[in-house]
Amino acid sequence: MCAAIPIEAVAANSFSSISLDTLIKRVEAVHLWDERYWALLLHYQSSLAGGVESEVDDLGFFLAPDGKTNPRAEMEATLAYWLKEDLVGRSQQPARCAFIARYEWLRTTLQISEDEVPRLPCERFDRWFDEFQAESVTLIFASAFMNNPSSMFGHTFLRIDQANQTPETRILAYTINYAADVPPDAGIEFAFKGIAGLYKGYFSTLPYYMKVKEYRDLENRDIWEYRLNFSKAQIRRLLMHAWELGNASFDYFFFKENCAYHILGLLEIADPHLHLKEEFLFWTIPADTVRILTSQPGLVAEVTYRPSRSTQFRREYEQLSFLESDWFDHIVHDPSQITTSAFQTVPTLQQARLLDLTSDYLRFKSVKDP
Repeated sequence: MCAAIPIEAVAANSFSSISLDTLIKRVEAVHLWDERYWALLLHYQSSLAGGVESEVDDLGFFLAPDGKTNPRAEMEATLAYWLKEDLVGRSQQPARCAFIARYEWLRTTLQISEDEVPRLPCERFDRWFDEFQAESVTLIFASAFMNNPSSMFGHTFLRIDQANQTPETRILAYTINYAADVPPDAGIEFAFKGIAGLYKGYFSTLPYYMKVKEYRDLENRDIWEYRLNFSKAQIRRLLMHAWELGNASFDYFFFKENCAYHILGLLEIADPHLHLKEEFLFWTIPADTVRILTSQPGLVAEVTYRPSRSTQFRREYEQLSFLESDWFDHIVHDPSQITTSAFQTVPTLQQARLLDLTSDYLRFKSVKDP
């Protein structure tokens, strides 16, 4: 948590032609801290005691000592750090780079020119942003995985699609994922701590093929992809805030503040006209959030389905004739059957089909039984 900054100490900075007092007067004139977008950026929600409280539980995310519960103080501290180059947050960057979405919104809303406050180069953010080559955003929904309490209702995350990618090469894109930081072999405490919010949740960036391998191939979970109708400006806002969340952690609750809930928060940053989180007061089920998204006029542009290996196998097996299924059972139990003269009498196309299906089945079995 950062200490309060005396106005006179900031105003003396030579690189800025505008004083902190002038900036504060501008926000006071319009009560800018009451704007919904500021609440979205700081994750403020109404508290039971009255007022507001941020859902972020990492004090390094706030620049004011009472920023978690005081939007005005946090805005004034943000303006103060605009005129400084102190390193802040877990990422240890100047505030204008660590919390770049806040500053871009304030610069635009307050119409602050570069003559008044020059832009600060944010090379780490620029390299990270350019790596995405972002052209579109896709929400990914992985179906339920009953062996994991945190995924028993499914899991959602975002994929950032690059320009000129095809449906086949999108597996190489990067994802933005939110998940609980759970130690290995947590045992029975896993469910208890997850329900009670005793784990920390973090955002991370991973290649999509790693998530597909984990969900579709290893855990046999079907995957649905919902490409969203976001503009370039909306995608940039989303990624800027995702960058800011590298300085944040949340108390993770399996049934409320989970993956689906915080992904909805990112989508509201991209398009503040969306009111998605408000639909979920007591629990947030990933499948229900997908239904809310698809009910928004014009939001979903395209839907793609990636069946799991078990789903693919089951569908192909159901299409076998009685004779083919009999051969399949024989080959699975004794692969040498394919060298027999009886198998050679099977029509070539049926042989190929049987070999493909048994190969898929054995590969599927090998995941769990080497």
